[in-house]
Amino acid sequence: MPAPPALKPHFALAFTTGCGLLLPMLLLAGCASTGTGQASGQPLKQAELTNALNRISWGVTSSAEQQAQALGYDRYLEQQLHPAAATLPPQVQAQIAAMTISQRPVEQLNLELEQRRKDADAITSDDEKKAAQQAYQQELNRLARESATRSLLRDLYSSNQLQEQMTWFWMNHFNVHQGKSNIRLLVGDYEEKAIRPHALGKFRDLLAATLHHPAMIRYLDNEQNAVNRINENYARELMELHTLGVNGGYSQRDVQEMARILTGVGVNMGNNTPNVKKELQGQYVHQGMFEFNPNRHDYGNKQFLGQTVRGRGLTEVDEAIAKLSSSPATAHFISRKLAVYFVADEPPPALVESMAQTFLKTDGDIAATLRTMFTSPEFTQSLAHKFKDPVHYVVSAVRLAYDDKAILNAGPMLNWLNRMGEPLYGRQTPDGYPLTEASWASPGQMNTRFEIAKAIGSGNAGLFKTDGPQPQERAAFPQLANALYYQSLQKTLSPATRQVLDQASSPQEWNTFLLSSPELMHR
Repeated sequence: MPAPPALKPHFALAFTTGCGLLLPMLLLAGCASTGTGQASGQPLKQAELTNALNRISWGVTSSAEQQAQALGYDRYLEQQLHPAAATLPPQVQAQIAAMTISQRPVEQLNLELEQRRKDADAITSDDEKKAAQQAYQQELNRLARESATRSLLRDLYSSNQLQEQMTWFWMNHFNVHQGKSNIRLLVGDYEEKAIRPHALGKFRDLLAATLHHPAMIRYLDNEQNAVNRINENYARELMELHTLGVNGGYSQRDVQEMARILTGVGVNMGNNTPNVKKELQGQYVHQGMFEFNPNRHDYGNKQFLGQTVRGRGLTEVDEAIAKLSSSPATAHFISRKLAVYFVADEPPPALVESMAQTFLKTDGDIAATLRTMFTSPEFTQSLAHKFKDPVHYVVSAVRLAYDDKAILNAGPMLNWLNRMGEPLYGRQTPDGYPLTEASWASPGQMNTRFEIAKAIGSGNAGLFKTDGPQPQERAAFPQLANALYYQSLQKTLSPATRQVLDQASSPQEWNTFLLSSPELMHR
């Protein structure tokens, strides 16, 4: 693939060594990255601290590095593992506070939208009905876009960077697709109430929170799961993708029994209460939009993972969650997935085993499991070698370019993620987006990243111009050649990359070269 014409001389000169290919710098992302063999327990050098921050946060910035240096790396890590209440720049907090999803609870929004949908369906004129139905769909789209924007703003600016990374990780692990039914309405609440509060807590609590949220129940069809009309969708994914893993030692019979345990777990988005049998009324539960309807539950005993689960209602679900969460298979499956995300596409088995043992000893403490990983030699040796998926690339590039200067419009970032195939809440299948390099390092993907680097580097990305008939715009040119670059970031770059940067003919071109460099493709 030819390089963009204006860049050919630079790339031809700089990259004939090392990778031996006359290709755009981005296409060399897989063959030029820096790392460190720093052993655990030794103080990190400045360049190594930069690399560590690139992994623990959504991407290093001048302010983040100053904070870590002031605290010391160990204390910084502890604060990220056990964060206080998050802080955001006032302008960012104001943007989030102005959102509909921040001002009205999801239950109220649902009632309003349901009424709009019913009103639209009742219209007799075909044209008017179509317009009303389109308006309903557009409102769902707008709410989902608010949720995605809020998520990106927190990724960019939250003081609790690790918590935000883990929120994305668990949203991907417990994936729901916004395109199904009215999940566009629910997905922001799912992230806010089910995922973020438990992202660094106990895995059992996180699993229970996802199971009780209408987004998950609706996405995996458990509201259709009832006695004598079993739907196994959620039961299967609960074990295969959420806990034990595909080789976790369960059978098809266990899937069927788990589905029986989950009967009656559903969604009630209105104010109506079903006519529950008199003898079962004490077991009926309606909290928010979660419902357990005992009329729909299979009260027979179940044989689940080699043990009898006595039929007694919603308590069976708690028992199954506890069993799944404490399983050694779950400990290994979750630990390996965390290590793939944070360390390597093929993580060292000894590291995964160490993390799994911590998971089991601490009753599934996510922060403790992460600490075992972050303080391991394997983690330190992997720094700057983990390829960035699209979300990591986009967020880290904007963070590096603008630090804590608040963007006015996340729309360009959302569009970039769509172009690269990783839109927030956009994975249709329950397995979530892949976390390995092979899924994101195609030539087409690299060309798109170069275009994004050019848009950010030139200051013409549209991040500081609002949408609407009277748009606001703020001047904001990225200042990448700053103290962070000269004091630490420069030390992580290969000689070939530095040579390319030295030949840039303008600040815009220099920014583009840096943001599209092989090193900036890794964390």
